[in-house]
This record gives sequence, structure tokens and C-alpha cells, in this order.
Amino acid sequence: MKKFIVVAFQLIGIACAAQTRMNVYFLKNDGHYVSNRDSADFIRIVSEPDSGSKLYNVSEYYQNNKRKSIGKSSKIDPPYYEGSRVQFYNSGKKKSVSNYKDGTLVDDEIKFYPNGKPYLVIKHTSVSPTEDSFDENYPIIANYDSSGVALVTDGNGTYRIYDNQFKYVEETGVVKNGKKQGLVTGSDNKGKWHFQEQYENGELISGTMTDDTGFVTHYVKSRNSMPHYKGDLKAFYQYLGNKINYPDAEKNSLVQGIVVIGFVVEKNGKLSELKVLHPVSPGIDAEALRVMKNSPLWIPGTRFGRVVRVQYQIPINFSLTEN
Repeated sequence: MKKFIVVAFQLIGIACAAQTRMNVYFLKNDGHYVSNRDSADFIRIVSEPDSGSKLYNVSEYYQNNKRKSIGKSSKIDPPYYEGSRVQFYNSGKKKSVSNYKDGTLVDDEIKFYPNGKPYLVIKHTSVSPTEDSFDENYPIIANYDSSGVALVTDGNGTYRIYDNQFKYVEETGVVKNGKKQGLVTGSDNKGKWHFQEQYENGELISGTMTDDTGFVTHYVKSRNSMPHYKGDLKAFYQYLGNKINYPDAEKNSLVQGIVVIGFVVEKNGKLSELKVLHPVSPGIDAEALRVMKNSPLWIPGTRFGRVVRVQYQIPINFSLTEN
């Protein structure tokens, strides 16, 4: 046997499961898989494809047994969605309707207010944002106030974006043909920080953020950036390939699987708070943690022009192949 290690970056948790007629997973909101329902924030159930289909049925439920989401996936876990997916608020009202192709958000996504009224329609044209987030460069097709009055129609108007709990206005500005134009203003950190940005044909030109102490930061081209390994993804592959040793006990017992490591990229690029979110075996878990703890410094993430701590997850696939 020889070791073969595959690594991929991902912002959600990953679990491995043998294919059965039904697979049940208990998860925290941060993607952490837990061992029992009482510790979970929600439950994911993956069942066999319908007759004539190759897509698994994926249903998620809140602890109160109300639906969280329904969709179809080409994989058992993690979900690799295909076609329509519907998400729901804890109240049972519809939260969003989106479409996927090859596991990536595509086309229009329709979002709703907690009262059930339409809220926002955006078009996905590139790499999808994380769940429950709003990417500043996505075309805005339609936007409504909470009573149903249109603010943006056919990509034109003055839009208003709220935080995830709809407690304050997170962003507002003018869109033309779906693209931001001119001055955009908004707030962050529960409404305590305030920013102003200038856009041209949907592209961010420059921005300033003022926090609650009066400190001001300036940024251009991008509002936020994710932390990343120095060099590129290939360099990180090389680091893991050079440092990971497949544990002898697991190799001899043919134990394989994906271990998910959660961690924080600190402002100075160090990795901290490393923990196993989804275990495979004691040896594999320990080896993955060891290598991640010894990782060289990363380039930290930024938000509104300032360096920030960022929580991150990475799955590491331990698999064995014949020579």
C-alpha cells in the first residue's frame, strides 16, 4: 500500500458514511458534526434517490422538527447539490429558493423576509458566497421592503440589504442593470461600524470604514479577503504531502476517510484553536492535527481593510491505493 492524500478547502463540514438507505447526521451551525441529537443544532437526513434518478434526497430539520432545507445531491455527504434547493426559517416559513449545478449556486436566488414576503433576488454568476451571506458584487435583480413594496425592479432602483436577523440595514445604494453604481453606504458589527464605498458599473473602486472608536481604514477593489496559505493551493498540497505520514495502525487495518480540522487564522497568520470537527480514527485524527499545528504562517484575512481573525475548516482525505 502507498499513501495518497487529497486536500481541498471548504467552508462547511464534511462527513463520511457508508451508503445505506438512509444516513442521519447531527450538526452544529458552524458545520461541526456531533455524535448525538441533543448536542446538534440541526439534523440532516440523506435518503436513496427516487426511482429513475441518481440524486440523493437531502432534508435538514431544526431541533423543533421543522424543516430547515430540502434538496437533491449527487453525493451522500457532504451535499453536492443539484437543481432546486429550498431553505426555511425556524418558524417554517420559506427563507430562500436557489438553484445548483455541479454543487455550485447558479442563476437567480430568491430570498424572503421572516414574514414570508419576498425580500431579494440576486443572480449567481461565479463562485458562490457562503450560506446566509451577501457578496457585495452579486447582481441585484429585485429588492422589496418588508411590506412587499418594490425597491428594485429589473435590476434598477435603490436597494436595501439587512443583516441576517433583519435588525439593521447592512447596506444601501443604487443599482443600474443589476450593478452597483456610485455611493454605497452601510454598517457592520451589529450596526456599530459604518462604511462608504464608491462603485463603477458594479466594481468596487474604493471604500472607508469607521468603527465605534472613530478609527478609519481605507480599502480598494475588495471589501473582504479570506485567509490563505502562502504561495498557492499547490504549495499547500506540497506541504501536506511532504509532512503527513499515514499511521501504521490505520494503514494495516485499511482505515480510510476524511478528517475535518477546524481552526482560527490569527491576525499574525498563526493557526490556533485547532480541533477535529469530524473524526476518522485516533491515529488519522492525531496525524492531521499534528501537521496542521506545524503549518507555516498563513496570510490573514481582512474585512473592510483591517486584518481580522477568521474561523476556517479544512477536510483532509486519507485514502489507500494499491501499488
